Amino acid sequence: MFLQLVVLAGVYIIMCKGASDASIAPMEKYEKEALYSAIQGFVGNEWNGSFLYPDPCGWTTIEGVSCDFSNGFWHLTDLTIGDLYDNSLRCSQAPEFRQHLFDLKHLKRLSFSNCFLSDQNKQITIPISNWDSLANSLEWLEFRSNPGLTGTIPKSFGFLKNLQSLVLLENGLEGEIPEALGYLTKLKRLVLAGNNFVGPIPDSLGRLTNLLIFDTSRNFLSGALPVTIGDLTSLIKLDLSNNRLDGKLPREIGGLKSLTLLDLSHNNFSGGLPETFKEMDSLQELVLSDNPIGDCVTRIEWGNLKNLEMLDLSNMGLTGNIPNSMTEMKNLRFLSLSNNILSGIIPSKFEKIPTINALYLNGNDFTGKLEFSPRFYAKLRSRFRASGDKGWVVPTVKDDQLYNQWAGKNRFKVNDTLRFEYKKDSVLVVTKEEYEKCKSSHPIFFSNNEKSIYKLEQPGLYYFISGVSGHCERGLKMIIKVLEPAAPPQSANHTSSPTVAGANVANVINGVLFVAVLFVGFFM
Repeated sequence: MFLQLVVLAGVYIIMCKGASDASIAPMEKYEKEALYSAIQGFVGNEWNGSFLYPDPCGWTTIEGVSCDFSNGFWHLTDLTIGDLYDNSLRCSQAPEFRQHLFDLKHLKRLSFSNCFLSDQNKQITIPISNWDSLANSLEWLEFRSNPGLTGTIPKSFGFLKNLQSLVLLENGLEGEIPEALGYLTKLKRLVLAGNNFVGPIPDSLGRLTNLLIFDTSRNFLSGALPVTIGDLTSLIKLDLSNNRLDGKLPREIGGLKSLTLLDLSHNNFSGGLPETFKEMDSLQELVLSDNPIGDCVTRIEWGNLKNLEMLDLSNMGLTGNIPNSMTEMKNLRFLSLSNNILSGIIPSKFEKIPTINALYLNGNDFTGKLEFSPRFYAKLRSRFRASGDKGWVVPTVKDDQLYNQWAGKNRFKVNDTLRFEYKKDSVLVVTKEEYEKCKSSHPIFFSNNEKSIYKLEQPGLYYFISGVSGHCERGLKMIIKVLEPAAPPQSANHTSSPTVAGANVANVINGVLFVAVLFVGFFM
C-alpha cells in the first residue's frame, strides 16, 4: 500500500511539472522574432509586444494570436490581423507584408479583416511568391473587407496543398481566377465574392471534389459555365449571382445532388432550363431570376424537388401555364414567378402548400378568377419587407435608429419573414455585443445575394447589421423584437375584440414598410 502511494505521488509530481513547463515554456527565438516583425509590418513599428509575458503565447494573450504546445515550445498556429475586437491587432495607415510572415512554419490559419483600406497612402497587393513556404501547414486563408487590397490572386496559392478554406471576400482584387486554384484539392470552401474578377470560371476548378461552398457572386465574370461544374459533387452551396456569365446551363449541373442552395441570378444565361434540375432533390433554395432563359416552365418536373423552400424564377422570359407540379412542393415557403410571359389560370392548389407565406405572380398574362380563400390571403399578410422603397441601404444622413424606428412600429410574430433587398451589400444576424460594435467574424446568419430572406423562428431579440465596412456605423443596422406566442383562449366561446383586431390590422397596413405578398397581374 505504501509503495502504491509513493508511485502515485511520483506520477502526480511529474504531471504537475509537465504542466508547469508548458505554462512557462517560451517560443523559439527565431519564431518569436519572425512573428513580431510580421505584426509590426501590419500595425506599425511602435508595437513591440513588451506587455506580453513572456511572449504572445504566454500568460498574457492578445486577440488574434493562438498557439499550440509541442516539443517543449509554443508555436504560432493562428494569426488574425484587423479591426475585429477591442484587443485586436489593428492595421496602421501603411500596412505591409514582410518576408518574416512566411517564416512562421507552424501557421495553420491566417486572416486579414478591415486592414487594407482604400484611403491609405498606397494600394496593397497580395505577395505573389513565398506562399510555398507555408504549404505544409496553412489550412485557412482569409482576406475580408479590404477595399484597398488590389491586384490579382497569386498563382502561387496553388502550392498551398493543405488549404481547406480560401476566402477573398469584398476586397478590391481584380484579374482572372487562376487555373492554379484547381490544385487545392483539399479545399472545402472557396469564396471570391465582392471583388472585380473578370473572365471565365476555370475548368480546373472541377478537380475540387471536396468543395462544400463555392461563391463567386458580385464580380464581373463572363463566359459559359464549364461542364466540369458537375464534378463538384460534394457542393452544398453554389452562388454565382451578379456576374456576366452567359450561354446555356450545362446539363451536368444536375449532378450536384448534395446542393441545398443554387443562386445563378443576375447573369445572362439563356437557352432554356436543363431537365436535370429535377434530379437535384436536396435543393432548398433555387434562385435563377434576372436571366433571359426563355423557356417553357412546364418542362421541369418541379414536384421532384421535395425539399425546396425558396424558388425565384422572376424576370426570366418564361412561357406557358403554371404546372400543377409546382403545387406539389410541400416545403415551399417562397415562390416568385413575377415579370415573365406566363398565362392561363393560377392554380388554387397553392393554398394547399402548408408552408407557403410568399407568392409573387405579378407582371404576367394570367386570366380567370382567383379561387383562394380569405384565410389564405390572411396568412400571406404575415409577410413583411424589411425596408422602405429603397431597400436595405445606408441612410442618407447618419442615423443609427432609422431602421429601429420602423421596427418599433410593427409587431412581429414567430414565423414571420423579413425580406432584405439591396445592391453590393450584405445582411448579418449577430449577437448583441457584435451589434453594438458593428463587427462580427462569425455571424449567426450571413447573406449577400441582394434578395435575402430571414425567418423569425422564435421569440426574442434579433440583431441585424450590414457586413460591408462602415455601413453599420452609418446606420445600416436594426433590432427586431419577436413577440411571445399568444396564450390560448380560456374557453371555446372566447373571441377577440373586433375593435382590438381592427386596430392591429390597421397598424400593420399603415406601417410604412408593409408589403402584400400576393401580386397578380390580370389581362382580361
